[in-house]
Amino acid sequence: MFRIDFIAMGSDVSIFLDSTSLDAEQALLQAPAWFEGWEQIFSRFRPTSELSTLNRFAGYWFHASDELWEVLNYALAAAAQTNGRVTPTVLPQLLAAGYDRSFDLLIDDVAIPDASLAPHPVADWRAIELDAATQRIFLPRSTALDLGGIVKGWAAERAARQLAPLGSVLVDAGGDLAVHGTRSDGTAWPIGITDPRSDFGDEERDLPILLCIAAGGVATSGRDHRRWRHGGRPQHHIIDPLTGLPAATDVLTATVVAADALSAEIAAKHLILLGSDAGLRWVETQSDVAALLVTDDGAVHTSSRFTTVQAHSS
Repeated sequence: MFRIDFIAMGSDVSIFLDSTSLDAEQALLQAPAWFEGWEQIFSRFRPTSELSTLNRFAGYWFHASDELWEVLNYALAAAAQTNGRVTPTVLPQLLAAGYDRSFDLLIDDVAIPDASLAPHPVADWRAIELDAATQRIFLPRSTALDLGGIVKGWAAERAARQLAPLGSVLVDAGGDLAVHGTRSDGTAWPIGITDPRSDFGDEERDLPILLCIAAGGVATSGRDHRRWRHGGRPQHHIIDPLTGLPAATDVLTATVVAADALSAEIAAKHLILLGSDAGLRWVETQSDVAALLVTDDGAVHTSSRFTTVQAHSS
């Protein structure tokens, strides 16, 4: 079993590759460079990234790389599937909430709120034009994209698929997990779920639930970690496009098991935006999604399919 740990996309990344091949070890060592290359495409915090360039070209046609084209199509499909609740057009609202630099550089601002923090309408994702023949993108003026969470799910899945020919693999990109294949002993990968309900200092604790996943994706999205104060108000990074503000929701964290990491990431964010009642009703209509929600009152809620992916609960 080979393992590599590094920081990318503002998150801790861990990759496990169950193989004894030296070729597998050498391939695994290339993973940080893969993620660095993807950051050069997708980071909104790098002015030279392809995404930043696209945002500056709003109002003009822009020729996209294969990677940007693929991820934006996923993002727009997610917006269609969620009736616009999970949309990539929330960058101006994230900036207005104070999320204008990587999270590790954010400093709480306790100033008195002012009019500049009033909600701003979220640009309509349906106004984005795509020309498949030339792989060009047209963003209307005043539209800017953030592909943050969806990129992590995509990157986890892409890395896992690149390594899968060399052995069973698990990629954890900041809580977005992609799993390809059972381990060499024939068992599924055990995956814990962090308990967000208490402040344990520097120590994280898991809920008394263990997932066993042989293939597919797991993603956790939440308001428990990426939060700060701006203009005297508490903020977090999940923007509700209905209000243009950080979502007012009773869901603290949502953990989703789905066919792949990207689908799990999209569903987890959708659940937070919907809230626990509507979210659990929505999950029950999805044949390939299982979910666990932790709400602000400390309660843990699971969908009916969630028990099929649990190893045990104590």
